[in-house]
Amino acid sequence: MIFARQARLPEGWAGNVRVSVAGGVIAQVETEAAPRPDDTRVDTLLPALANLHSHSFQRAMAGMTEYRMAGKDSFWTWRELMYRFARHLSPDHIEAIAAMVFLEMQEAGFASVGEFHYIHHRPDGTPYADLGELSARIAAAAGTTGIGLTHLPVLYTYGGAGQVPLEPGQARFGNSVDRFNDLVARAQEVVRALPPDCRVGIAPHSLRATSPGDLASVLQAHPEGPIHIHIAEQPREVAEISAWLGARPVEWLLDNVKVDRAWCLIHATHMTGAETAALARSGAVAGLCPITEANLGDGPFNGPSYLAAGGAFGIGSDSNVLISLTEELRTLEYSQRLRDLARNVMVVGAGSVGAALYTDAARGGAQALGRGSGEVAPGQLADLVAIDSRDPALCALQPHQLLDGLAFAARDSVVTDVWSAGRHAVRQGRHIRRDGIVAGYRAAMENVMALL
Repeated sequence: MIFARQARLPEGWAGNVRVSVAGGVIAQVETEAAPRPDDTRVDTLLPALANLHSHSFQRAMAGMTEYRMAGKDSFWTWRELMYRFARHLSPDHIEAIAAMVFLEMQEAGFASVGEFHYIHHRPDGTPYADLGELSARIAAAAGTTGIGLTHLPVLYTYGGAGQVPLEPGQARFGNSVDRFNDLVARAQEVVRALPPDCRVGIAPHSLRATSPGDLASVLQAHPEGPIHIHIAEQPREVAEISAWLGARPVEWLLDNVKVDRAWCLIHATHMTGAETAALARSGAVAGLCPITEANLGDGPFNGPSYLAAGGAFGIGSDSNVLISLTEELRTLEYSQRLRDLARNVMVVGAGSVGAALYTDAARGGAQALGRGSGEVAPGQLADLVAIDSRDPALCALQPHQLLDGLAFAARDSVVTDVWSAGRHAVRQGRHIRRDGIVAGYRAAMENVMALL
């Protein structure tokens, strides 16, 4: 039993709420209840968000790429540095980094993660004896932390648009379609050892890293989803795909593939108005990673038109340069304000921007990860987060203003508790396994730094 002084329910705010959880699922929600001695008592209960897009290993290089070299720095120069860093990571390193990242996500208020996992092999590109060795390490990190995992093995066959061969720095990522299918099957085996809310999807990396024929084959083999893909992140990517396939990336995908609610299109940063409306109509989720998109100079998402067309979105931490739920939400809104020279943009009509950001991201993230969550309601997974409304950043606000305060005035330190499908991993603002996970991460980083 969880007893909250107040909670955000699908119909709005309610006081004195008791939530009963059984088998990881919300069994009952009572309002105007009285607390019982054995209840876990919290101040303000919310549906927890899913972090729908993560490359966990990149967290370990945060701060290493902010030095301007001669000439114009860009996403593409950052990518070369990332490739060089990834060559030094062992399976032990990858597990320790992922555990640290998942812990940070949970302490920030995320209950689940979509791990877009593309390091599969040894640095020279040869597979490990167990093809799913590194998927097993991601699953182990999820087991240690208790986070809800949607594991997304990545199909990465080519080095660029037009089926260009892989570069040496991409060797760890590469698979043919057949070997990728074997990898997915192995990933499904290792994830079965986790709680039943965890699952495996697929992630064709991008149109530039696959081909139309290979994409069709993979989708035929894995039609059920979730299906995630990087799309239209950079102008150069749009130009290269247009020259190769005769259409812009989003346009080509929507015209040639059945894109529906099983899909999540990551970034979708550079879209025309027609593409924006068509993506919204498809039912797919736009996976937005505002901190990373700002850090890499990707540009802002076309938010107002997408929302006006009824589009669904969620948020992710992508490169994990900074893991912060509150900062992702406010960076998304601020990117729209800076572009449009306007305020309060990411809401349709009149209303609370913070509430729209939070509740839309909760529903969209759950859809993208294939989790039956996103609301505090019976039958939903118990992906829940508690915050302290007495925190100085929030204490002057009325309930209807709390999500505005959370999105624009608070830090993640207002998070007191997090449950992932009922697993209560964060208590009083601290992950229950923090000390051991942090020690393992520090030891791994000492080893990595000795190799660089």
